Amino acid sequence: MLKRILSIVLSALMILSVTACGNTDMVNELGLNTESKDATDTTVKINSAVYSMLDFSDTSEWENATKGLLDAPDSLEIVREDGRVVWSQDAYSFLEDYEKAPATVNPSLWENTKNNHAYGLFKVSDGIYQVRGYDLTNLTIIEGDTGYIVFDPMMSVECAQASIELVYKNIGKKPIKAIIISHSHADHFGGIKALMSEEEKADSSLSIAEQISSGKIPVIVPQGFEEYAVSENLYAGIAMRRRANYQYGSFLEEGVNGTLAMGIGMAQSAGLSTYISPTYEIKTNETLTIDGVKLEFQLTPGTEAPSEMNTWLPQFNALWMAENCTSTLHNLYTLRGAQIRDGEVWAKYITEAITKYGDKAQVVFQSHNWPHWGNENIVEYLTNTAAVYKYINDQTLSYINRGYTSDEIANMIELPDNLNKVWYTRQYYGTVAHNAKAVYQKYMGWYDANPVNLNKLPICESAKKWVEYLGDTDEVLKKAKQDYDNGEYQWVAEITNVLVFADPENKAARLLCADALEQLGYQAESGTWRNVYLSAALELRLGNQAQYSKDSVASGDAQHNISAGSMLQYIAIMLNREKLQGENFKVNIEVTDTKEKFGLNIADGVMLIYDDTQFDDAQVSVKCPKLVLSGIYMGKKDAVKENAVINGDATKFDLILDNMNSFSVTDDVYFNIIEP
Repeated sequence: MLKRILSIVLSALMILSVTACGNTDMVNELGLNTESKDATDTTVKINSAVYSMLDFSDTSEWENATKGLLDAPDSLEIVREDGRVVWSQDAYSFLEDYEKAPATVNPSLWENTKNNHAYGLFKVSDGIYQVRGYDLTNLTIIEGDTGYIVFDPMMSVECAQASIELVYKNIGKKPIKAIIISHSHADHFGGIKALMSEEEKADSSLSIAEQISSGKIPVIVPQGFEEYAVSENLYAGIAMRRRANYQYGSFLEEGVNGTLAMGIGMAQSAGLSTYISPTYEIKTNETLTIDGVKLEFQLTPGTEAPSEMNTWLPQFNALWMAENCTSTLHNLYTLRGAQIRDGEVWAKYITEAITKYGDKAQVVFQSHNWPHWGNENIVEYLTNTAAVYKYINDQTLSYINRGYTSDEIANMIELPDNLNKVWYTRQYYGTVAHNAKAVYQKYMGWYDANPVNLNKLPICESAKKWVEYLGDTDEVLKKAKQDYDNGEYQWVAEITNVLVFADPENKAARLLCADALEQLGYQAESGTWRNVYLSAALELRLGNQAQYSKDSVASGDAQHNISAGSMLQYIAIMLNREKLQGENFKVNIEVTDTKEKFGLNIADGVMLIYDDTQFDDAQVSVKCPKLVLSGIYMGKKDAVKENAVINGDATKFDLILDNMNSFSVTDDVYFNIIEP
């Protein structure tokens, strides 16, 4: 907090000190400052209209969110020993101070935030329980004959620990018989070491039947889990982490002018994220029985995650939909960056679940948000969810084939009225607009077929030419302020951001852009859109805020479980190619603990990786355990050389070790987003 106060003070002093180009005069003339603003009349009008668009008398989602509550503390704030707040529902106590949404919040998002503020231990059905509202993800417990089967052990150890203690308090302390992780995103497995240790893990060399009967804990995942759990967030992970600051609002304060829920939960927890390598992958739609509980798995690759699966529990007539259904519109593209997801495939696997289990299911539950009960309601819920993704996919393709571009489609496409007014298909996390752009990207890529856009100038160069052509930027700012007063916030944000990229010291442009983005944030129904708008506004006012982000703390466990091939690919990405221009050599790598062999051909900074290969003409050969490879890209040159056997011309291997610096994996991620 002290750092934040100092940042505000320094920012205010910075603005007062600006004299170049009459900028201070413009700040004063336009009445700009670094303070967060109230909702304008335009925003009030737009948000008020939501009440007449949606049926706020329909409280079915609130009823689902609160049904079956067994126990919840009056106050919920999870704090580490060092004082770091890992998770807080207390931070959202302001929700109780308002009968209706304040003017600075889209009323639909306000309702979703209230639903996500319901926390505690809930009974889903006989033998099925969930701890909800203790992390971004639910902890799900299935009672077996003698113990518990756990689905998705949350994001942080501290949150998972608090959750399992709530379970033990209310339904008894029993041994964990298996952990099932539905898919390859860290908020679904990061808390695993609160529930088990490496020593308790079943032997992955045994058959699954032997693992189950061994007395150890099998960790069961869908096919391809470990590859994607690590690599999807590794290769571009540093950029994703910085962008996630915006998506999750990780340096925003909770409040009516700050961050709220984001559709699939309140926020990301900020505790310790751990990893235990799985012991068994579900490779087909197979059935297992664990501790007397029958589980029928439905693989759904390429939906919400590259590796994902639903689970049918016939004894309970219960269908677990992982993150394929979440009581909100999800992302075909996520704003932090990720692989594009396939709307057609997503819909197909939901309809497959309807075909297999729709006539029998009495409850459908999932890894985020709340269950739905009753067969008729369930089929409608699944059908509508599938229809949303199918509609976005098909309608976007229809527009593509009529010649419309990505931006045009995003501004044209709307859900059919009946789907648009269903609470659980509203745009709290994903949006129709950016999901349509994802479909466009999947099929057409970034190019809109206009040759002007084939090789556009970098944004800073383009911005400077715009300013040169526009002439007097003070006059531009005066016009932009008039447009702001008229409620044209998107245009104001666009034109003032051009001025910022042309001259980041233009304080009037920064502050007016921030004010426009803030109003867009207040109007946003999507919690993630609200977060990115308000995060950008904050950074325009106070400068880069990355150092204040409330991120989870990585344990490093996942690094140990990256495949050797993925480690080498990451080394290739990190290699400083400019420094190795003119260098041509070959390296043989033998990984002693995994018995793998690789040939590396380095030519002008490009590293080609050959699996199961050893070159006869390699200049140097390296033998080492797999973990030593991670030391290469972590910059631990001495440790690598101490733990590797190097034969041949060691100076060639040194060229790799000395040039792992195209970017840093250890420094904090502070690159700018809303300015150069």
